[in-house]
Amino acid sequence: MVKRLILILGDQLSPDIAALKQADKSDTIVMAEVWDEASYVAHHPKKIAFLFAAMRKFAARLRDEGWQVAYSTLDDPDNTQSIPGELLRRAEQHGAQEVLATEPGEWRLIGALNDCPLKITQLQDDRFLASHSEFETWAEARKQLRMEYFYRDMRRKTGLLMEGDSPAGGQWNFDHDNRKPAPKDIAFSGPMQFTPDDVVQQVLRLVGDKFPDNFGDLEPFWFATDTTQARRALTHFITYALPRFGDFQDAMLRDNAFLYHAVISMYLNAGLLSWQEICDAAQQAWRDGHAPINAVEGFIRQIIGWREYMRGIYFLEGPDYTRRNVLNHTRDLPGLYWGAKTDMLCLSKSVEQTKTEAYAHHIQRLMVTGNFALLAGIDPYQVHEWYLAVYADAYEWVEAPNVIGMSQFADGGIVGSKPYVSSGNYIAKMSDYCKSCAYDVRKKTGQGACPFNLLYWDFLIRHRERFAKNPRMAQMYRTWDRMGEPRRKTVLTEAAAFLDRMDKGRPI
Repeated sequence: MVKRLILILGDQLSPDIAALKQADKSDTIVMAEVWDEASYVAHHPKKIAFLFAAMRKFAARLRDEGWQVAYSTLDDPDNTQSIPGELLRRAEQHGAQEVLATEPGEWRLIGALNDCPLKITQLQDDRFLASHSEFETWAEARKQLRMEYFYRDMRRKTGLLMEGDSPAGGQWNFDHDNRKPAPKDIAFSGPMQFTPDDVVQQVLRLVGDKFPDNFGDLEPFWFATDTTQARRALTHFITYALPRFGDFQDAMLRDNAFLYHAVISMYLNAGLLSWQEICDAAQQAWRDGHAPINAVEGFIRQIIGWREYMRGIYFLEGPDYTRRNVLNHTRDLPGLYWGAKTDMLCLSKSVEQTKTEAYAHHIQRLMVTGNFALLAGIDPYQVHEWYLAVYADAYEWVEAPNVIGMSQFADGGIVGSKPYVSSGNYIAKMSDYCKSCAYDVRKKTGQGACPFNLLYWDFLIRHRERFAKNPRMAQMYRTWDRMGEPRRKTVLTEAAAFLDRMDKGRPI
């Protein structure tokens, strides 16, 4: 009888993961906390602790179910500190000739398994709604790969929010109802938080010892670390936040990190929750009259629309996707992204929240930190590595297309038909950041003018040849052309001076 190893990675903590479904109790499951995976970017300590704790609990669950589990802790002196190294060590230890693995979510690790001298079969990760081949078929012969049309196909495939062949409510999305500025008060205390148990406490001590210099606060630590807790967090969101989620999903408040957001993406991406159970719970809330359709549709679209679409783009475009840089942006990521002082309150609060919680919601990521990086011409690969490092839900398959494509337009328009750029007006409308900022969002030039107002025009003019004929951007260029020459010169001069200060490491 051929002895086999079954590889389970840290983001594959699902009892129905493909490799487990083809395994039997005579096989040996291999799970490993390794330095290579914990340090290829300087991950947020909360992210590392979450994964190590969830892995340890999942391994214990498997043992309770009768599986043989060979588990390597990070501080095991025999740990080779790489996934291929641990497979080789365990193969020798158990006399195994073959490995069953579920395909990793990053080209880097797929390549490492391909290069391993063991016979490794990588199975398709069927926890996702759309397989690679299904997405490739959808993308074939399309000139533009727009998420909206993919999302509609996923609605038809699943039957979610469908009435026969038509979308529930008579339309596919309700975006126009989901762009309300934040109210003064949020009637939701935030995501469910969990007190660290003994397993989590052990991991917190390990991570604190091994990663003392990583950006981010390790404690207080409150994440769910097993499926039971994650399901409680989901129920908490559906019950108390989903009804208002849609209205305020794009809003931002300086003193409220979570508003009505679920903060369950880290559980979904690690395998503690499935897309099906999340979407079914949200749909049931609508059917029961508990949550309105604009909230439920907006939430479901993030999961079976954007999330699945991003994964499709990542694997369709190939391993070089993260190095795309069609706008030739080359500036280094400024220190403010790592907590250096800045007078731009929207950026300082978004980064401070990221440091504290390993979390920021999609508009903070897209229209604050992402918008600034794009306007300032920062190297998109450095931006990508920052997002991959600092967020607990970040894995390359979902993070890279969101950053390289949607946020930084570095893929030349594969994901978005236009760059997501704005002046300070958008942030002022959707947040309370500007009311307390040292800069004045109402000022377009001069002392104290909002840097977003200057950099917005500077970006458009730098890239006029590329974007002037874009029908969604033509009006902006007409507005610029109507400005008087002295004002245009002032805008560009002040933008250049601001970027020069940033390049020299001075506070901005």
